[in-house]
Amino acid sequence: MADAARRTTAPVRTERALGWGALALLAAVVIAVARGRPHWPMVPAVVWIHLAAMIVVLALTPVLLWRRRGTIAHRRLGWIWAVAMMISAVDSLFVHSVRPGRFSPIHLLSILVLVAVPGAVRAARRHDVARHRRTIRALAIGALLVAGFFTFPFGRMLGAWLFG
Repeated sequence: MADAARRTTAPVRTERALGWGALALLAAVVIAVARGRPHWPMVPAVVWIHLAAMIVVLALTPVLLWRRRGTIAHRRLGWIWAVAMMISAVDSLFVHSVRPGRFSPIHLLSILVLVAVPGAVRAARRHDVARHRRTIRALAIGALLVAGFFTFPFGRMLGAWLFG
């Protein structure tokens, strides 16, 4: 990639693709939740908090990746995104539906998010655009798209609602 392309704050192909991935995942989550309405009363509050935070994150991800950066709006929406990610990560530590009463490997991702999000914020506040961009891309790929994909297979709640 050319030096100027690395320094730009305009979205590049990767960020456009990540935004589309977030929108696709958001659509799948919304459809799954709508289809699962008969089961809503059985869902613990901790899961609803996690879902609500992730819906905010998924909705804001394309906005933040596609719109102009460095603006007041980007900063404010970025703070909302970061807080929602942190809420989701902390809350997920209390979700034990895969292995009741025990942590599962996915909880390691929660710990990673709890470290990476403050790092992304710190990089942005220091105007270290390259580090901020790398961290946000990594979070979008790992904590949103990959982790989000794995909420659907293996008989998990959203998958059962979406495909059931």
